[in-house]
Amino acid sequence: MSAELVLSTHRLSPNDTGVAWRDWVNTLFHGLEASLYGDTVFDGSIHAARAGNVVITKMEANRHRVVRTNRAARCSDAGYLKIIAPWAGCAVVEQHGRQAWVRPGAWAIYDTTGSYEVANPERSEHLIVMLPKERLLERGLRLDPLMGRTIGGASGISRVALETMRSTFQELPNMTPQAALGSGDLLLELVRLSLQELSGRSTAGTQLEAFKDRIRDHIGKHLRDPGLSIDGIAEALGCSKRNLHKAFADEEDTLAHYILRRRLQSCIRDLKDPMHADRTITDIAFSWGFSSSAYFSRVFREHTGLSASDFRQAANRRVARRLGAAPRSIHGHAAPDGTPAAPAGSAP
Repeated sequence: MSAELVLSTHRLSPNDTGVAWRDWVNTLFHGLEASLYGDTVFDGSIHAARAGNVVITKMEANRHRVVRTNRAARCSDAGYLKIIAPWAGCAVVEQHGRQAWVRPGAWAIYDTTGSYEVANPERSEHLIVMLPKERLLERGLRLDPLMGRTIGGASGISRVALETMRSTFQELPNMTPQAALGSGDLLLELVRLSLQELSGRSTAGTQLEAFKDRIRDHIGKHLRDPGLSIDGIAEALGCSKRNLHKAFADEEDTLAHYILRRRLQSCIRDLKDPMHADRTITDIAFSWGFSSSAYFSRVFREHTGLSASDFRQAANRRVARRLGAAPRSIHGHAAPDGTPAAPAGSAP
């Protein structure tokens, strides 16, 4: 089997764990940004390996979130579809305005060539599988409508795919390179069949997803409007408020909280962007539909664990450190040039 990468905060001092985790994520994974909900102490580990062209990572960590900006996506050389399949805990994947909550027994899929966010609001243990995007594009699948989706792993081909992902990771140490290559190809085929089945369904479930997409698209276009409301969305889409709430009944977020989350994410992006350094926090908040500074301050702290000013200062310090310092070596796992030797393209 090809070389593995194992990283852990176990041997680091408590004050260094959060900084190390963010540096690992940024250095190893092409600019992926991590935040820790304001926590100062962090515990996590990454174990990554390859099955041919497929990268499989087991990640166990305290609560945190990762964000891939459009800028980072454009700068990356590798194009992957990424699957997150929890063994424990949960994850919230957001891409193309969609939000997919995924728990043990299911998996979600998203595209690393575009922006996305994955929140892990509790300590979790995830299996992350990365597949070369071009290998699935070759088969004629329209991928965009399928990204940011939860794939049910309770039955059918999606369950076979999920169980094969798990068993492949567990057995990779016992495989020859040729067997690992074949296992990666098998995973690609099982994921393709799962996506093909999802794409071809014509059921009430897919009609509901299409309705949700219309709702999310409308919200995205009017997110800056402080007058955006459930009443207004219902009128614009020609439906009742009851139907709107019913569409989100199986989601962990209510529709109102979904709007709030998207506004906060937009504010977070602007607060971290040096291009907006001259703008006040209030200006940024109001530009994304907030109409009360006190309310924004409260919900921002609840969402990130920090005040908006502390969050901005911390982001500025990380940028300055990143620009002014060489990548940190990782205890026991540094390449000759001092950077970690990860399987190419792997990411949590």
